[in-house]
Amino acid sequence: MSEVYANRRSRLRDHINAAGTAAALVTRPANVRYLAAASPQGSVLLLGRGEDILVCAGPPDDRPCEGRPDESVRLHILPVNGGDTAVAAAGLAVAQEADSLAVEEHHLTVARHRALAAVAPRLRLADLGGAVEQLRVVKDEEEISCLRIGAEIADQALGELLESILVGRTERHLALELERRLVDHGADGPAFPTSVATGPHAGLRGHRPTDRRVEEGDFLSVCLGATYRGYRCEIGRTFVIGTSPADWQIDLYELVFAAQRAGREFLAPGAAYRDVDRAARQVLDSAGYAEALPPLTGHGVGLEIDEDPQLAPAAMGKLDACVPVTVEPGVHLPGRGGVRIDDTLVVRPEADGGPELLTITTKELLAL
Repeated sequence: MSEVYANRRSRLRDHINAAGTAAALVTRPANVRYLAAASPQGSVLLLGRGEDILVCAGPPDDRPCEGRPDESVRLHILPVNGGDTAVAAAGLAVAQEADSLAVEEHHLTVARHRALAAVAPRLRLADLGGAVEQLRVVKDEEEISCLRIGAEIADQALGELLESILVGRTERHLALELERRLVDHGADGPAFPTSVATGPHAGLRGHRPTDRRVEEGDFLSVCLGATYRGYRCEIGRTFVIGTSPADWQIDLYELVFAAQRAGREFLAPGAAYRDVDRAARQVLDSAGYAEALPPLTGHGVGLEIDEDPQLAPAAMGKLDACVPVTVEPGVHLPGRGGVRIDDTLVVRPEADGGPELLTITTKELLAL
């Protein structure tokens, strides 16, 4: 695996050298982990002229879920109360006789940027921009394997919940139980705060669970995800509680399901981001739900739960093979509830069977 991380850093080095910069300072934790295999709390990565250095505030944690630093990166551990790791890394760049340093301006605070300029006044600071994030968009098969395992864990946790008694339990209790089951099945932890929404809350994107209790006839929408070896995926499903669904619930569910299917079927190498969004959005828009639609249909996943690409109306760019994305349309009707259906898939060419569905829990409208 060391060669994988070395190749990633080599590609970034080619980028900064082409821009006329001698070294780079990576501070965003997910980017540090992508390039160095681990990102201990507070750590930064210096791509230097002579060697690459992971600067840590303390010894790295040995737990597998935290990752272990790549052997081809030198560890530089600051003494207790040794100051800012980014400032220390800038000093190391100066010691390597670098005259310029690319930094992630979108991640650095103004105070930290000023501290870098102060410690190395002769070091020209340039903007690295989203160069590392762009490298992360297309996943290798090892990364996809981690996402696949995470999806299996999320499917297991959700499947077990559906077999339990739900009426009378609170949204908050169900969310906590789901997160416990994720860990029981081998996840590092939840990929994001688990959302359980019932009754009038159902279908709300990013709903934070409350003490509302599940009632007969409710829509129940659940969105959860597992983190496995740092990689995050998500799944969202909607069910009806304790009785046969009402006609309006069936109609709304079938509509959202049709929209989700349209988005999934449009996933292919070369498809424009906004065209995937349009495929799903048009189904709901034509039924009169334009004002109830979320700002995007899906997004990339990986070391963070919300990565590029963004599948949104104004998004620019086209999909590549081996890009994992969510497709998650939904409709929420104020005071009544709604439906969300969310899958994680990997873009694959038609010759390889088309998009690979990672989250396989049934999308049938079940009465629980």
